Amino acid sequence: MENDRRMAVLIDADNVSDKYIKYIFSEIPNHGTPTYKRIYGDWTSPNLSSWKGVLLHYSITPIQQYSYTTGKNSTDSALIIDAMDILYSGHVDGFCIVSSDSDFTRLAARLRESGMYVIGMGEKKTPLPFITACEKFKYLEVLAAPTTDEKTPATGKADKTTPSQEGMADIPELIATIRTIVNETSDDDGWAFLGEVGKRLNKRYPDFDTRNYGHAKLTPLISSLKQFEIQSRKSSRPHITLKYIRNK
Repeated sequence: MENDRRMAVLIDADNVSDKYIKYIFSEIPNHGTPTYKRIYGDWTSPNLSSWKGVLLHYSITPIQQYSYTTGKNSTDSALIIDAMDILYSGHVDGFCIVSSDSDFTRLAARLRESGMYVIGMGEKKTPLPFITACEKFKYLEVLAAPTTDEKTPATGKADKTTPSQEGMADIPELIATIRTIVNETSDDDGWAFLGEVGKRLNKRYPDFDTRNYGHAKLTPLISSLKQFEIQSRKSSRPHITLKYIRNK
């Protein structure tokens, strides 16, 4: 089970704001259980003072790394060394690397070569090489933003003002990719299982997340595209329905 994965959560404090910490640790349980929680930075620096209260609340272990040389990021080196030590300990099944820095691209690739599940989290400014090196990548701005599927307590209506964040695939590319996947996986009548479509989208785009497009789930996202038919079918289990889609 995905949620049974033992995860090492390694945070680059130099490249992540403490305002995202709540959303980071709300998302991680969807991928596994955090058994290591470490954050790296020069804690003598006033720039990281806002992190100190957050560390206690979320029980994150701060790793001190002095900036020995101006212009060199020793924090990255400390995180990478720790990641490799944890890898060789054999105590985890995956890693969550929280940073917007491309310097972790090779680390993510190396961990995946060793059979580790690797999820990255960073801001929209994160360079593409680091995103594609991860098995999955989550944008912090998207995790922190409401979706159009969420209801407001006052009116009970969806918030239509929430902008589409998108990701590696914009809307036209997303539609084209879904059409291709449906053609590849559909039955003789053109119907494809929506769960399989979602799985293949995740494999093609590491940063694919329905929340990038303002929706909490895949079905509302597909419906909003207006390019596909959606059909519900009863399964062998009571109260469980399966979703299928077909190109219009």
